[in-house]
Amino acid sequence: MSESTKQNELQQPLTTDDAVVKPVRRISKIWFIPFVALCIGMWMIYYQWSSQGPLITISFTTATGLEAGKTKIKTRNVDIGLVKKIQLTDDLQGVIVTARMNANVDALLHKDSQFWIVSPRISLNGISGLGTLMSGPYINMSPGSASEKSTNFDALSSPPVTPAGTPGLHITLNSNAEFAYKEGDPVVYKGLKVGEIEDTYFNFDERIVYYNTFINAPYHKLITENTKFWDTSGISVQLTASGVKFDTGSVESLLTNGVTFGVPDGIPSGQVIINRANFDIHRSYEEASEQRYKLSAEFVILVKDTVRGLHVGAPVEYRGLEIGKVVAINPPEISKASLLDNSLDIPVIISIQPGRVQQPDNQLGLDSVRKQTLQWVSEGLRASLKMGNILTGALFVDLQHYPDEKHAKTTTLLEYDVIPTVSNEFAQITAKISAVLDNINQIKLQNIADNTNTMLINMTQTAESLKRTSQKFDQLASSIQGEKINSQLTETLSSLNALTKDFSAGSENYQQINQTLQAIQHALADMQPLLLQLNNKPNSLIFSDADQLQRIEPKALNNQQSLVPKGAN
Repeated sequence: MSESTKQNELQQPLTTDDAVVKPVRRISKIWFIPFVALCIGMWMIYYQWSSQGPLITISFTTATGLEAGKTKIKTRNVDIGLVKKIQLTDDLQGVIVTARMNANVDALLHKDSQFWIVSPRISLNGISGLGTLMSGPYINMSPGSASEKSTNFDALSSPPVTPAGTPGLHITLNSNAEFAYKEGDPVVYKGLKVGEIEDTYFNFDERIVYYNTFINAPYHKLITENTKFWDTSGISVQLTASGVKFDTGSVESLLTNGVTFGVPDGIPSGQVIINRANFDIHRSYEEASEQRYKLSAEFVILVKDTVRGLHVGAPVEYRGLEIGKVVAINPPEISKASLLDNSLDIPVIISIQPGRVQQPDNQLGLDSVRKQTLQWVSEGLRASLKMGNILTGALFVDLQHYPDEKHAKTTTLLEYDVIPTVSNEFAQITAKISAVLDNINQIKLQNIADNTNTMLINMTQTAESLKRTSQKFDQLASSIQGEKINSQLTETLSSLNALTKDFSAGSENYQQINQTLQAIQHALADMQPLLLQLNNKPNSLIFSDADQLQRIEPKALNNQQSLVPKGAN
C-alpha cells in the first residue's frame, strides 16, 4: 500500500461499525528480564544463607597476622570458615574476631573446642608453622568433645600440647621442690616419650606447683594407683654416705626437663587409673621407692659430738642393714636449750620402718618394732654417728649392741622415746689425740730445748776436732807412705842395674852362657848319626847287623884269658 492511500484512510472519519477492539497489555515483556534476575538473586541469597554456617566470636590477646576477609579458619588443613571482622574489646585488653563458619561445621562447635593462631614457631620441641611463610597465618581449630554447643570461644595463646579428643589420660602432677617444668616437657617411660606436660599452675596458698599432664594411649594403661613419678631432668649427682652417684635421663630430658614414672619394686601394681588423678613428683627413684613404707616408729637420739655431715634422709642402719631414715636434726620443738650451753646435746629424730625389718606395715608391726627397740635399749643397744664415705664426709646413724655399756632405763623426750648414744670412732680417736697433746704440753719443752742446743754445740765442736785430727793423720800417712815407696824403688832399680851388668857382653856370666850353648851344639852334632840310624832302623839299638854277627862259641878259659868275645879289646 502506498503512502498516499494510507493518508487517505487516516483522513476519513471512522464509524462505529469500522472500529476493532483489541486487549491492552498492562505488563511489557521487557520486565521479564529483571524478574529472572530477581529470581536468580533470590536463589543466590537463599543458597548463600542456606549454605553458610553460624557466626562465631573468638577472643584473642592480639590479632597478629589476622586480616578481615582474608584469614581462614582451618581444621586438619581444611578450610571451614573465614574471618569477617576484627575489633578491640571494650577494655582494650584484647581482640574479638568475628568469623563465619561453613554450614557443615556446626556439629564441631563444642564448648571445649580450641582455637589458636598458626604461625612460624621455633622451640626446643621443634619447628612448626613453616607453611604459613607463604600463605600467611591462619586460625586452627581443634574440635572438642563436650555435649554443650557454643559460638563464643577464648583462643589459646599458643598451640595446645595435646589437641582435644586425643586418646589418652589426663592427670595432675604436683611438686613443692625447686625443680620446675614448662609446657611441652616430656613424660618418659623406659626411654620412650609417652606424654607431655600441658600447662602449669602455682597455688599461692599451698605454695605448690601443679602440672596438668597428658599420657598418650596406649601408655595411659600403665598408670595405676601405686604408680610413682620422679624427676629425670639433666644430670643428677648425689653425694651420700654410700658415695657419689650419677644419674641421667634421655637425650631430650638432658636439654629440657622431664618426668618418668613406674611402680617401685616390692609394691603391687594396683588398679588402672581411668579418670584424672593427682600424683606427687619425687626427686629420685630412691625417694619414690621410699613411699612404699607407710608407717615408721620415730625415736630421738641425743648427740654429744658434731653433727656436721649428717643430713635429713641419711640412712639409719642396724648391723649394716638400712632400717630407717633421719627425719630431723635439732628440731625447734625439741631443742629448748641454747647452743651456748656447754652441756647441750643435739637432738636428732630417726625413724625405724617396720617394712624394712620384715614386719607388717601396719599398726601391729609398728607396735612390735617400738617394743623390741625399747627392750634392746635396756640390754645395751646404742646409737652412734659413723662416717659412710671418706670423700664426702657424709654420716649415718648406726645402731649396735654394746654389752659393756651399763643398762639404761628407757626415757622419753616429749613424745619420743630416747635411744642412748655413744661417741663415734672419730670422736674417740680425737679424744686420744687430744690426751696425747695434753701430755706433750705438760712437758717442760724449754729445758729440753736448752739442753738440746748445748748438746748440739758440743757435738759440733767434737766433729770439728775429729776433722782436724783426721786431716793431720792423712798428712802423716801420706808422708810415711811416700818415703817407703821411694826407698823400695831405689833398691829395685839397683838390683835391676846389677843384673843387667852380670849379663852384659864381656862379663863372666855372658862367657859361661856362650860356652854352655857351644857344648850343647857339639852334643847335638854327635848325636845326629845316632838319630839318623834310629830313624832308619829303630831296632838297631837292640839287634846288630846280621852280616857282622859272629857266632860265639863257648871255650874253656885258661888262667890267662878272660871270657871276652873275639874282637874285643
